[in-house]
Amino acid sequence: MLRRWNGGSNVLLLLCAMYFITYVDRVNVSSAAVAFKGEFGLNNTQLGLVFSAFGYPYLVCQIAGGWFSDRFGAKRTLVISGLIWAIATIITGLATGFLTMIAARVLLGLGEGATFPTATRAMSVWVPKAQSGWAQGITHSAARLGNAITPPVVIGLIAVVSWRGSFVVLGAVSLVWVLVWAWYYEDDPRQHPSMQAEDLARLPALRPRIEGRTPWPALIRRMAPVTFVYFCYGWTLWTFLTWVPQFMLHAYKLNLKDSALFSMLVFGGGVVGDALGGVVSDWMLRRTGSLLRARRDLVIFGMIGSFICSAPVLFVTDPALAALSLGGAFFFAELTIGPMWAIPMDIAPEHSGTASGLMNSGSALAAIVSPVVFGAIIDATGNWSLPFYGTMGLLLVGVVAAFAMRPDRPLLTRMQEHA
Repeated sequence: MLRRWNGGSNVLLLLCAMYFITYVDRVNVSSAAVAFKGEFGLNNTQLGLVFSAFGYPYLVCQIAGGWFSDRFGAKRTLVISGLIWAIATIITGLATGFLTMIAARVLLGLGEGATFPTATRAMSVWVPKAQSGWAQGITHSAARLGNAITPPVVIGLIAVVSWRGSFVVLGAVSLVWVLVWAWYYEDDPRQHPSMQAEDLARLPALRPRIEGRTPWPALIRRMAPVTFVYFCYGWTLWTFLTWVPQFMLHAYKLNLKDSALFSMLVFGGGVVGDALGGVVSDWMLRRTGSLLRARRDLVIFGMIGSFICSAPVLFVTDPALAALSLGGAFFFAELTIGPMWAIPMDIAPEHSGTASGLMNSGSALAAIVSPVVFGAIIDATGNWSLPFYGTMGLLLVGVVAAFAMRPDRPLLTRMQEHA
């Protein structure tokens, strides 16, 4: 961990705040659905389309946003992105029906698409390499904390200012973050007044903004297995983010308050998993010196654990046991995040924004497909547990595919080998 509080600590704190806020803004629609679904007369398939609309521009902007941050810097990229997602959140509260809700969610996906690849770009210059797993884990833990508190927070805001007002309030919070980021962050740590010589000595060599060509064929080839594994993880993630509150509400006939509390318990498992996964990954790297063990093998372990913990939800009838099962499954799924997001920095540090965008496009594709499939299955069968079979199957597919990931082979080394 960072040895003392300095500019790098503050940048990481700002990124944690961004991860937290962006996830609140992207999953608040799931908790608010209990209010607007009836008002707009939506069925579960239409609700799934509202959930998935976020994913289309989010997918497109992963690679483009990562490339933009590599070329123009994280400061400019996140200011632009932040303004878009904040405005989109506010506009969601002004929606008048199915189509306008879809439009607002599309705009939100456009704004948030570049955020995580850009954050990885920022970490590649502000965080020591030996702490990259921890940094990725703690920032994503903040995102899962956003997942965990969103249900009760949104339900509370709905009670006070209506479901429409809840989106306006959350959008205003996003605007405050954008202002602070624009004021504090610098793309070059050496230009920041809080950084001392000893702090700078611990950081990686400055990654210059990319001026020449991006090695697309080599980069795509190296990141392809990572992207596929992240799609398998992303299917699980988006099933949880978009449907767990509705699952707890309908499958166990809970009231709104109890559904929110059980959902918070489930998402709380992800908070712990994210933070622990990054710490364990960096510890394994220091202990073994092996990126394969610290990154790939930890991902495999997490996916197997998530599969095992998911199984009870298929047959338990007690909501507390179901929440514990799902919380354990989410914990192990999120244990993979620190090592997964460190892999693009291991493979292609000079192109970390673009590489992480390629990887996260896998999750973005899952964000499009998973919610719609879940909703369609429920409308067709009335069985709220059935979609979890697909989630479990993809976790096993991800375990097999993970053996093709090679974080121990940097991109430039591979290119030199074939020169």
